[in-house]
Amino acid sequence: MAKLTRFYNSFQPNHYDIYLDIDRSAKKISGKTTISGIAQTSKIALHQKDLSVSTVQVDGQQVPFMLDSERDALNITLPNSGEIQITIDYTAPLTDTMMGIYPSYYEIDGEKKQIIGTQFETNFARQAFPCIDEPEAKATFDLAIKFDEQADETILANMPELRVENDIHYFDTTVKMSTYLVAFAFGELQNKQTQTDSGVKVGVYATKAHDPKTLDFALDIAKRSIEFFEDFYQTPYPLSQSNQLALPDFSAGAMENWGLVTYREAYLVLDPDNTALEAKQVVATVIAHELAHQWFGDLVTMKWWDDLWLNESFANMMEYVAIDALEPDWHIWELFQISDVPAALHRDATDGVQAVHVQVNHPAEIDSLFDAAIVYAKGARMLVMVRALIGDDALREGLKNYFAAHKYNNATGADLWQALGEASGQNIAAIMNSWLEQPGYPVISAEVIDGQLTLTQQQFFIGEGQTANRLWQIPVNSNYEVAPKIMAEQKVVLGDYVTLRRDAGEAFYLNMRNESHFIVKYDATLLQDILTNVDQLDAITQRQIIQDMHILAQGRQIAFSEIVPLPLRFANSESKIVNDALYAVAQDLRQFMTPDSDEEKNLKQFYDKLSRQQFERLGWHAKNNESLDDELTRPYIVAAALFAENTEATTQAHELFKTHEGDLQNLKAEIRLFIIRNEVKNYGNQALFDTLFLNYRKSSDASYKKDLRAAITSVTDPQLMSQLVMAFKNSDVIKPQDLRGWFGSVLRNPHGQQAAWDWLRQDWDWLESKVGGDMEFTTYITVVASILKTAERLEEFRLFFEPKIDQPGLTREIKMDIRVISGRVALIESERNAVNQVIVDNI
Repeated sequence: MAKLTRFYNSFQPNHYDIYLDIDRSAKKISGKTTISGIAQTSKIALHQKDLSVSTVQVDGQQVPFMLDSERDALNITLPNSGEIQITIDYTAPLTDTMMGIYPSYYEIDGEKKQIIGTQFETNFARQAFPCIDEPEAKATFDLAIKFDEQADETILANMPELRVENDIHYFDTTVKMSTYLVAFAFGELQNKQTQTDSGVKVGVYATKAHDPKTLDFALDIAKRSIEFFEDFYQTPYPLSQSNQLALPDFSAGAMENWGLVTYREAYLVLDPDNTALEAKQVVATVIAHELAHQWFGDLVTMKWWDDLWLNESFANMMEYVAIDALEPDWHIWELFQISDVPAALHRDATDGVQAVHVQVNHPAEIDSLFDAAIVYAKGARMLVMVRALIGDDALREGLKNYFAAHKYNNATGADLWQALGEASGQNIAAIMNSWLEQPGYPVISAEVIDGQLTLTQQQFFIGEGQTANRLWQIPVNSNYEVAPKIMAEQKVVLGDYVTLRRDAGEAFYLNMRNESHFIVKYDATLLQDILTNVDQLDAITQRQIIQDMHILAQGRQIAFSEIVPLPLRFANSESKIVNDALYAVAQDLRQFMTPDSDEEKNLKQFYDKLSRQQFERLGWHAKNNESLDDELTRPYIVAAALFAENTEATTQAHELFKTHEGDLQNLKAEIRLFIIRNEVKNYGNQALFDTLFLNYRKSSDASYKKDLRAAITSVTDPQLMSQLVMAFKNSDVIKPQDLRGWFGSVLRNPHGQQAAWDWLRQDWDWLESKVGGDMEFTTYITVVASILKTAERLEEFRLFFEPKIDQPGLTREIKMDIRVISGRVALIESERNAVNQVIVDNI
């Protein structure tokens, strides 16, 4: 396989003229690209992938060239170095890989249609036009597109359209930007438009399969997000337009193309009248994330992919900062606590995990950098720590200076730390590099040793791990003033505990507000002091206690049986984030059970004890003027009651299904999944299976489709399961973008695990050909590792994946996931009996 070489070192482009003629029916692209730039040598290389090049001219003169598919290179011999203009004529295929230029498919009233879109991140622009396909190679672009145009079709690009001549659409010259941000799309589209206070034209586009009202929510959030960022960054939005486009087929969640942001439909269009609040929150944060990128990623871009976190970590934090300002009643940081925080803590506890800043040694490794739990979630936690340390005034001043210094160019992490450090007067780089450059995170043991309150940091692992004597500079955020602001040492003695406790008048806590990326292991004395008045603690502190003890149990630093009673202690909490944490523990107890065993029956009684009183309080339907927490907690409670086989809950679910059988989509979105899934599990048959699958195919409502998927994949009948798995490769039924969700849900179902696991191994080559270049491809392995839990499955995993361990882009994932499954198997084998006994003792 090819080594990674940087083509930019030999040739620096400054402008592209790109002409594309796209024939959808023939699935063919004919192109002509002219690149102006500076050649440092007489032999240069441009990136290309699967292009059929016919001629290469330099300053009007034909020159020799050679294609090198292994390096994705078009090698060109120049008559001279210096300022040159290269013109390349070529053709390329229009593929169905969801990369480069590709078609998206959808149906309206049974008629199949398609729109064309692009996805050029990370390095797929080379499939559309020859270029220096590296982030540092910023240039301006003139785009001209011709296509087999039909009536009532719309074409969009990064910049506004200037004119149409001879059926060719010409677009305004872009600002200076990286190739991976170039974007365009065309097809039958509907749209809604608005304008920001500063005059930026904002649009939302989608296919006509959607009700027009489903564009309203995104339009409002997009407009207000741009206005917020212009104020917060103290830097104007750099373009005249910001269009948001929902693509029916899209490999990622969304993509921050400058001026033409593309989204998976589920993350842009929604029914404002019947979408659960949490789903609205997710859509809002995704939109805010992509628009945060218009400055942080587009205006200023990482110099190389090793600093991907500069783009993603910052946008991940800013999505919450923005939505918290736009919708303060949502308490959106609670979503951060239940999604990003646990994702980062679990992934980052596996030995072998990548650091936030990681070197790239092979082209195939670039896509594997997009580890959402690390580059997005952990990186965001790093920046939340920075924000807490320096405050918003210094953060905004630092960002303003950072944008001013690097706009339309590239930057590194050191540049950001310098800007924030100068604005705050603190050595931010010294603190943050310990988090940026090394993997993992610490557990701080808080103990009373010989009467002295003592803190010790050590790297935490779930499963086996080598500490490598790592230390972090930890913002400990304690409620005791004697604790250091930053703990950089391995051990700190704070003083006589009795005296400190008396003077403070309250129990000792670390990581207040759960803002820093570490967990705490309190000794018995300190933990008992905390738990004595746990009911008086704020929700985040209560959640953190459950979260940290849960993770400590997973890492076998405390016995798992110790945390079994913990959910019962918080069972009547009215806080959504506390319920999320306690039901995460309850869910984890299922791994110790064999399906349909006496142990599982005991666990169902435990669930009944946990949820019965809350179910009686909340029921299926919203009460007048109920709190936001109650609305968001209801799904946890009804799910638990149904698992517990609470007769009242299952009977009411069946009655609700029968009442709405002809119009399931209009069941209240907050409870719809549980009603349909209950019906499938308890009353499932071929007719119901067929009906739900038909509804899935016909609906354009992403929220409803997600509920149907979760319900359909809970089937128990072997024949229906076989039909379901056979549909995995039928893209007319299950789109490749959605396949991972279907596969994971079936694998998680004990009645479907064998069929799904067999399918993955038998059809791996097909899967790799379908989504193998996708940045999310490796997550199929991650999904498998999150579910398998027996020694037999571990051996099967090894046998299948170890022969692929040297495949670039898969190496780290396979090695990590062997550790993940091994750790789970060891935990279950060691603690199964004790856990099941404590469950019996508590029912």
